[in-house]
Amino acid sequence: MTSTTKPGATTASGRRKFLKTAGAATAGAATMGFPMVSRAQTTRLKMQGAWGAKDVFNDMAMEYVDRVNAMAGGRLKINYLVSGAVVKAFQTKDAVHKGVLDGAHGVTVYWYGKSKVASLFGTGPVFGQDAHLGLAWIYRGGGQELYDELHQKLGLNTVGFFALPMPTQPLGWFKKEIKSAEDMVGLKYRTVGLAADLMQEMGLKVTQLPGGEIVPALERGVIEAFEFNNPTSDRSFGAQDVSKNYMMGSYHQAAEFFEITFNKAKYDALPAEHQAILKYAAEAANSSNFWTAIDRYSNDLQWLKNEAGVQVRRTPAPIMVKQLAAWDVMIKKLEGEDPFFAKVLKSQKDFAHRAAYYYLLNQCDYKLAFEHYFPGELGF
Repeated sequence: MTSTTKPGATTASGRRKFLKTAGAATAGAATMGFPMVSRAQTTRLKMQGAWGAKDVFNDMAMEYVDRVNAMAGGRLKINYLVSGAVVKAFQTKDAVHKGVLDGAHGVTVYWYGKSKVASLFGTGPVFGQDAHLGLAWIYRGGGQELYDELHQKLGLNTVGFFALPMPTQPLGWFKKEIKSAEDMVGLKYRTVGLAADLMQEMGLKVTQLPGGEIVPALERGVIEAFEFNNPTSDRSFGAQDVSKNYMMGSYHQAAEFFEITFNKAKYDALPAEHQAILKYAAEAANSSNFWTAIDRYSNDLQWLKNEAGVQVRRTPAPIMVKQLAAWDVMIKKLEGEDPFFAKVLKSQKDFAHRAAYYYLLNQCDYKLAFEHYFPGELGF
C-alpha cells in the first residue's frame, strides 16, 4: 500500500510530540524542585498608635507599617490610625485584647495599671544597661518569655514585639533651672509607669498623662513640669513655648522601647509567613527607628537651644544619685509585694550585670573624644 504522507511529516510530528512531552516533564520537575508559594487572600489589620499625627513616634510607627506592607506583597496589609481615631492612647491595649483593634503601637507603661511588672519591659530600674542591652535581654536573655508569661497571668489575648532602643529620656522641662533634688520636691510633674512611683518617692506630685494632653495641662496649671521622651516630640508639643529650662539626663526612663501588639486570636489565625513578617518587621524597624531618632532628636535639640532660646542643661549628678536611692526603696517594696515582679527583675538584673560589665569595660570614652574635637560645648 502506498503512503500518502508527505516526506518528513512523521518526523516533524514526532519531534513536536517529543518537545511537548519533554516540556511537561521539565515543568513537573521544576514543581517538585521548588517550594510552593502561598497565595493566601489579602488580610487587612487595623492598627492604632498611641501617638498624635505630628509626633515623631507616629512616623516611627509608620516605618514599621511600611515594612510589613512592602514585605507582604499585598497579601497582608496594615491600615494604620493615629491616637484617638478609635480609642485614647492609654486604651489601646484593652482595645487589642477585645478585638476592637487588631494591633497597636505604643509602650508598656501605658497599661502598667494592670500590673507594675509591665513597666519592667522598658521603664524599670537601670543596673548599668541602656535600651540596647534591654532589648538584648528581651530577645536573647529570656525577657520575651517572661513578657509572654505576664500576658498569660493577666489573661490578655495579645502578643507583642519590641523595637527602638530609645535614647535616655531627659529629666524634663521646668520653669526654672533644677540644681538639686530639693528643687523638685512638691512640683506637680508629669510622667508615667514606674517613673511615676520613682518621682513620688522623691517628693514630687505626679500626674500620669498621654503626650497629647501635656501642654494643655501645663496651661491649666494641672502640672508645672514634665518629661515626655525626646527633643523632637517635646518641640512638636510646643514645650519651648511654656518652659525654657530643659534638663538632660535621668534614671527615671533610661532604657525604654516600643511595644507592637496584636490580638492573639487574630495573629494565631494568620498563615505562618504573615506571622513571621509581623515579627521580623519589628527587628527591621528597630534599626530604622533608631537612625531616625538620632537624626531628628539631635537636630531638634540644636533648634531648641539656638532658635527657641531654651536653656539646655545637664541634670546634676546628685539628682541622679538620689534617683538611684529612690529606685532601691521601690525595688525592695515591689519585690516584696509581687513574686513575679521579683522574678522578672532578677532575670533583667542578672543579664544586665553580665552584659553591662562587657559593654562598659569595652566602651571607649566617647565624651573624651567629643571634648577633644569640640572643647567646652558639653559644659559638664
